[in-house]
Amino acid sequence: MKILFIGDIVGSPGRKALANLLPHLIEQADGFDAVIVNAENAAGGKGLTQSVLDEILDLEVDVITTGNHVWDNRDIFRFIDTEPNLVRPANFPKGTPGRGWLVATAASGTRIGVMNIAGQLYMDSYENPFHTFDAIFPQIQAKTRFILLDFHAEATAEKIAMGWYVDGKVSAVVGTHTHVQTADEQILPQGTAYITDVGMTGPHDSVIGMKKEEVIDRFRTMLPRRYQVAGGNIILCGVILELDDESGKALSIQRVRLPMSDIIKAQ
Repeated sequence: MKILFIGDIVGSPGRKALANLLPHLIEQADGFDAVIVNAENAAGGKGLTQSVLDEILDLEVDVITTGNHVWDNRDIFRFIDTEPNLVRPANFPKGTPGRGWLVATAASGTRIGVMNIAGQLYMDSYENPFHTFDAIFPQIQAKTRFILLDFHAEATAEKIAMGWYVDGKVSAVVGTHTHVQTADEQILPQGTAYITDVGMTGPHDSVIGMKKEEVIDRFRTMLPRRYQVAGGNIILCGVILELDDESGKALSIQRVRLPMSDIIKAQ
């Protein structure tokens, strides 16, 4: 099984990258069994709307994950309980709208489980992510051996700890949230693919997607500023995962960092 996971899509530049580069990646790989994206920043840099969600799903995306910005656009409350391809962090309190995991059917007909969990360190007050995993895992394991965890967290140590904790239980742990792609992709000893952060899909001539002048001014003056999505040097970041068809364990993990300008020049 071959899966493409694309990192945090930021605003219209990120959606533009997805629309222009995803077909190229699909062609180069001779297709994927599943395409999963984190889109918590896809609408104006914060949150998700129905129209943006539909736009992304129309691009052959199978599952959308989110994170701490999932509630930043109130339009989400209109559809999060009814959208079958969308997950939010599972460790929100009981009764929170939406769901924290799902099992989707891949192009090959194989079922793939997708879990979304948020970290605690330097984040909002979520329930313990390790306890949350323990509660969810048996339910997903009963349905499929192909399981991907989007761990949306700030602290590198917390992400690495989660990777080791679930090694051999899930097919892959992909870190999101920081918007900076790390170079530590690996297969852990028990067969789980791991990367601390897959990176951002959007404008990299920026401070993690926002106009750099506004962010710099905020740091210099310590005064609040309204951040706006930047627009230059648009890059798609993600990982390609290859899983064993029998065991569900990872065979390979490959980083993707594809500037949109490279594809435009080649056309």
